[in-house]
Amino acid sequence: MKARAKRRGFEFFLGAVLAAALSAAVAQASVAALPSFTGVAKSVSPAVVNISITAAAAPASLSQGGPPAGRQHDPFFDRFFGGQPAPRTARSLGSGFVLTADGYIATNAHVVANASRVTVRLADKKEYTAKIVGVDEKTDVALIKIEPAAPLQPVELGDSGNLEVGEWVMAIGSPFGLEQTVTVGVVSAKARVLGAGPYDDFIQTDAAINPGNSGGPLVDGEGRVVGINTAISSRSGGNEGVGFAIPVGLAKNVLDQLRANGHVERGWLGVGIQEVTPELASSFDLTDASGALVASIAPGGPAERAGLERGDVIVEFDGRPIADSHQLPALVAETQVGSQARLTVLRAGGRETLEVTIANLPDEPERRLSARDGDATEAATRWGLAVTDITPQLARGNRLARDHGVIVTGVEPSGPAAEAGIQAGDIVREVNRAAVESSTEFRDAVRSSKRESLLLLVQRGEVTSFQLLKQS
Repeated sequence: MKARAKRRGFEFFLGAVLAAALSAAVAQASVAALPSFTGVAKSVSPAVVNISITAAAAPASLSQGGPPAGRQHDPFFDRFFGGQPAPRTARSLGSGFVLTADGYIATNAHVVANASRVTVRLADKKEYTAKIVGVDEKTDVALIKIEPAAPLQPVELGDSGNLEVGEWVMAIGSPFGLEQTVTVGVVSAKARVLGAGPYDDFIQTDAAINPGNSGGPLVDGEGRVVGINTAISSRSGGNEGVGFAIPVGLAKNVLDQLRANGHVERGWLGVGIQEVTPELASSFDLTDASGALVASIAPGGPAERAGLERGDVIVEFDGRPIADSHQLPALVAETQVGSQARLTVLRAGGRETLEVTIANLPDEPERRLSARDGDATEAATRWGLAVTDITPQLARGNRLARDHGVIVTGVEPSGPAAEAGIQAGDIVREVNRAAVESSTEFRDAVRSSKRESLLLLVQRGEVTSFQLLKQS
């Protein structure tokens, strides 16, 4: 009995030893499988710089930590200005990275916005005053230049198009003014559209990004820059695991143009587009909710000259499929001005190909329509809105052209129009694809509609879009 017990005890001890050894081997193998970023950090960090500015007056967007003037403000979209700057001076506002040995540096447009003086601090602590070469607010990219005493170590640009969700990436910058800080995470998602501008195509990452990281590089496992860190989604103002970077594929073309010309020239099609939702796809008798729905056409623009029509759905641009509407602006913008492009569109159940000559994107200020009460004499219909004719007085007060359409004078808070986002002051141009010239025509068109939904073409300011009203 004693011998048997000893043998059992030895077997138990041997089993425990083997289990411990196996566990240690698994742990060691797991650690070995994790990537090491020590070499990447050593190779890239010398090219990462700290940027501070002196402003003629501290802008409200700086002190509030919000976006630059003219950009959409969203408290859930932190623009990394960081801290409360002293009057007339803001320090440690962001980061940047060296592009060339002779001193060209990339950063964000909002980092150098309103700057009267830009100071660059290199990894070796040397400081230089930088010149702003060019700024592109549409993509939030800026190029600055210093005159270094010795050649600088530039970064290597990678290919953001080849990034995969789940791939390891590293962010380097100056969060909260703490220079040369390295954080590591993965690519959480690609092609994120945040509503920050017309060319949204952000890389999302869980690598810790905080105020001050803005303008710094996001690099892959080989030490190549794949993005420019630019924004976080945060309720607290600090990192919550959701950060965004501008893809280097988008930024590179912008930086090249800024260096060559000091500004960016973009292709222009001359259309206003919107997403094809499942509801709109059904209204337009489409087989699926893909492509870019043409909601407006600029008079005399390339699209009008090419024969494009409102209500067309663009499904291909120069042979490249358009799955989502946000893809089209970037493709058009990257097309050389004056070149020919082929548009494949769906129209009235058919498929057509049009040739268009891409023009230069005009830089015109956006006009806003004041939502003023008109003569709300029209009774609200079952769709929850009231309209009236565009009188000369209304046209002058709201800066409207006196062409076809009616102006919305009232919206029921809980009605179908309110649910669709219709507002007082909007201009209704069409009802169920038929133009309306007056409130009488609008009322007749609505009354004659036998559908459980109502498709309106609505103009607000310079933006025209299709809106589908549905009975609940």
